[in-house]
Amino acid sequence: MTVVTDAPAAKASREVPPSMVERMTLILDAFDGRAARLTLEEVACRSRLPRSTVHRILDSLVKLNWVEHATFGYRLGRRALGTGGDNGQSEIREAAAPLLHELHMQTGMVVHLSVLDGHEMVYLDKVGGRMANTIPSRVGGRAPAHSSAAGKAFLAWLDPERVDVLCGGNLVRTTPNTIVALPTLHLELNRIRQRRGLAFEREESARGVACVGAAIRGPEGPVASISVSGDVRTAPLERVAPLVVEAAREIGRTLYPELTAPRRPARPAVPVPTDTWSPEARARVLGGRVGGWI
Repeated sequence: MTVVTDAPAAKASREVPPSMVERMTLILDAFDGRAARLTLEEVACRSRLPRSTVHRILDSLVKLNWVEHATFGYRLGRRALGTGGDNGQSEIREAAAPLLHELHMQTGMVVHLSVLDGHEMVYLDKVGGRMANTIPSRVGGRAPAHSSAAGKAFLAWLDPERVDVLCGGNLVRTTPNTIVALPTLHLELNRIRQRRGLAFEREESARGVACVGAAIRGPEGPVASISVSGDVRTAPLERVAPLVVEAAREIGRTLYPELTAPRRPARPAVPVPTDTWSPEARARVLGGRVGGWI
């Protein structure tokens, strides 16, 4: 007796695409570490999913902050990294801690370490001794990125399109000095870039408080910011600004030592003769009037 089997149906059951959750898992598993940076083709190859499917799912993951998209391709986003730990925040805090205390001792002001989360800055650390109580902030607390020096310093190193997505609908006013227009914010971020990343803020986030901040930058952009705050009437922001910039750079060098590789030594300057013309050549060119004026 011949047994008839539904071969196409059996084959289809073996080739049923995985569920959406399984597809997302395959794509996230393609990133083999928090620093992995992959192109669309690499994600499709590693996940063994069709390129069009990977592209569609990645777009959704980017919108939900599971994945980040930049010029180099894709990497795990803050939400994905946060599920397995603290998104590297412990590493940042450890690298920054001695510099924060030194900055407080040098300036006598309140020092903050913060990271961007959506359109807000989250405070990872605050150093200020008895003065800390004069600033309305706390570890774990949040502040709008567009109204704080730390936030503006961070936003200044992001693509303008990214700033639009993050802040476009979130420019809330917290004081009369808060920037609430997107074009004005972009002008401010451009000024910050012209100052090599130095951001100032006077009563934009809280009344009576002035602040100066700078971003801590990694290979692919900013990873955190440090800032120094004080009374708007007495805070010497311009005087302490170089200390803030140097502290941010030092933390960056600690986190990413590969960025501090020694540069190639400059080539020695080749001496240029002061007079490369012989008297005979000069006489021929000038028609014999060597000492005269033409």
